[in-house]
Amino acid sequence: MSRRGWLLFGAMCVVWGIPYLLIKVAVREIGPAELVFVRTAIGAVLLLPIALARKELRASVRPWLPLLAYTIVEIGLPWLLLSDAERHVDSSFTGLVIAGTPLVAAVIARLTNRAEGLTAARVGGLLVGFAGVAVLLGFHAGGGGPVALLELGGVVVCYASGPLIIERWLSDVPRYGVAAASLVAGAVMFAPVSVPKLPDLARHVTAGPALAAVALAVICTALAFVLFFALIAEVGGVRATVITFVNPAVAVVLGFFVLGEEVTWLTGVAFTLILAGSILSTRRKQPQPAAAAAEPVPTMRP
Repeated sequence: MSRRGWLLFGAMCVVWGIPYLLIKVAVREIGPAELVFVRTAIGAVLLLPIALARKELRASVRPWLPLLAYTIVEIGLPWLLLSDAERHVDSSFTGLVIAGTPLVAAVIARLTNRAEGLTAARVGGLLVGFAGVAVLLGFHAGGGGPVALLELGGVVVCYASGPLIIERWLSDVPRYGVAAASLVAGAVMFAPVSVPKLPDLARHVTAGPALAAVALAVICTALAFVLFFALIAEVGGVRATVITFVNPAVAVVLGFFVLGEEVTWLTGVAFTLILAGSILSTRRKQPQPAAAAAEPVPTMRP
């Protein structure tokens, strides 16, 4: 991989590893719905000019029903659940739970596509990965309450399901167009609930949560997609997806050093098991050249 590729890779590992920290700070004073609106609205304002300049927006909105479904599954519902859950659980714990997304994605892929065979390695990977999730949940069973855990479970299922919508109905839609159109649709969804509260929010929110919300939109949403698509162009789609295995580690480190969250050896064991299980359960034997060169779908996580 070239020097530029490594720089983009490192940048993406950080950019999509810090949202959990920023969300944790933002929800101290900003409601979950308002935070999602701010993130989607600012992100849309920044990405729309790029999509328009590339003439990708019109092609993106043509399949409006799958796009709407994708927006709900990949933005609206998971970002709302994630923001609400982080009012009760640590950001590092959240990052580790979301790391189990590839495990659920492997199961969903098998249930929806019989061609996705469950080899011995994949079955072993699923068992190892879910064992890591069990260790993690067992260690944190008393923290945050069952509602927060259910919300994080919903985020994982949504994140695992979103790419299937792209793969089946939006695979030919330009990537910047999908990202921009989805953010616009997400902002429209949350506007009726959030916009009336913004004047009061602007008067009372302090600098820390406000800056966290803006950084979440500018850095972790708009800039993240520009960097991610540049990374895909530089190293290819398959290598680019490796960042999803590094982001949780960044979330744990930041949670420990910045927020003083508890990190123990059990946390390390759980992360190792989840990481190993995700890699084993999602690896392919010998991908065809066309498949290997394919770009991953643009997702809005985390």
